[in-house]
Order: sequence, then structure tokens, then C-alpha cells
Amino acid sequence: MKEYAITENHLFVKAYSSQNRYVTPRISVYILKDLKARRLMTENPLKQYINRIGFSATPKLGNAVVRNRCKRIMRAAYRKVNSEMPLKKGYLIVISARSGAVGSCSAVIYSDLCKAFGHLGLIRTENN
Repeated sequence: MKEYAITENHLFVKAYSSQNRYVTPRISVYILKDLKARRLMTENPLKQYINRIGFSATPKLGNAVVRNRCKRIMRAAYRKVNSEMPLKKGYLIVISARSGAVGSCSAVIYSDLCKAFGHLGLIRTENN
């Protein structure tokens, strides 16, 4: 399924200020219920709820090459998590790189994302 990106800055700010977050030495995951989920569902050709995802890396991590590599690794790890685990839909998810993500591989980021989604309650069970 296609990833829908968060493009508006105010949505990043709302997600950062939300209380639903999980922090590891490599990444920070913020989630927020998407208020436009119903409208996006009706516009979606499959008529399903979707998660909108945003990736961020601050200039403190390094130059543009380092930041883009971190975002690329986080994006690959999210795709793997999304394909292997059933996630709840209708959320804004922001994944932010921290200083430990600079030299990390996608397997480590993948395990951090699995822990974060489990802690935040995004993994769907049979009755959800």
C-alpha cells in the first residue's frame, strides 16, 4: 500500500506536542489520531483508513547526506513493519531520528519501531 506523507508543518508540531510518544536512543515515535482520516478514506480508491507518516532528521545529526540516509533507513524499516504487522489505521505517525541513528542499520531501526508500535498500542489484534 502506498505511503501517505505528512506535508504540513502544523501536523508535525501537533504530533510533537502529543503525549503519545516512545523514545529510544536511535528514534522517537510520535502518534496522533488523524482528524481527516474519514475524508481521506472516502477519497481513497480502496475505501480504507490510512496512516499518514512523516520522517524528520535535525541538522544536529550531520550534513544533508547523513540526514537523508537516516530518513531512508527509517522509511525502509517502516515499510517492513507495515508489511509484516497489522497496524491500526487512522493515525498520524512521526518518526524522528536521534543521534544514535547515524551509524545504525535498518534491522536495528526495525526492532526499535516494533517496540515503539507495541508500546503505543498501534499493533492491531484480531478483535481490533
